[in-house]
Amino acid sequence: MTAGWGSGPSGIVLAAGAGTRYGMPKVLAENGDWLRSAVAAMRGAGCGEVVVALGAAVVDPGAARAVPVPDWSAGMSRSVAAALRATRGDVLITLVDTPDVDSACAARVLGAGLADDSGIARAVYRGVPGHPVYVAARHRRALIAALDAAGPDSIDRGVWPHVSALGVCGVDIECGDLASGRDVDVRTGDIRVGGAR
Repeated sequence: MTAGWGSGPSGIVLAAGAGTRYGMPKVLAENGDWLRSAVAAMRGAGCGEVVVALGAAVVDPGAARAVPVPDWSAGMSRSVAAALRATRGDVLITLVDTPDVDSACAARVLGAGLADDSGIARAVYRGVPGHPVYVAARHRRALIAALDAAGPDSIDRGVWPHVSALGVCGVDIECGDLASGRDVDVRTGDIRVGGAR
């Protein structure tokens, strides 16, 4: 199924990396369960369309639209920029390798971002910054410019350093009661996939 434009913000799932420490691209983890869970979290939070940034492995993103990232190996920032160019309006950005982040987390961040005058919000888990990150449409152009201008020292730091460089004081939304929000870099046997409560 390919998602078209709908009401609500665009959901972005960053899934282009090679997953070197994990041993495989994480978009393939658990036979694709992580990807399906991330897309479902964005959908369940109210995103009108969901796109998946793909690079090291190309897969069918299911209820989402694939966005190829030719220069994915240069770092996460390139995936964010590619996904922003492929969407419009407000965005809610998450990672494929935070499998216990579900629609409740995403909806909480989205609601806070929509309500706050800054137009920027991010999840924190017991005070530790994480994803999803919400960015209002009015910040898109500046964010893309910041990502494009990123040098080799900052290109792989992800989205938040570039968002914070916009000079806008966004809001942190505590989601530690809902999930761990942990980026999974190595294989373990105790990972809850979102929605599997």
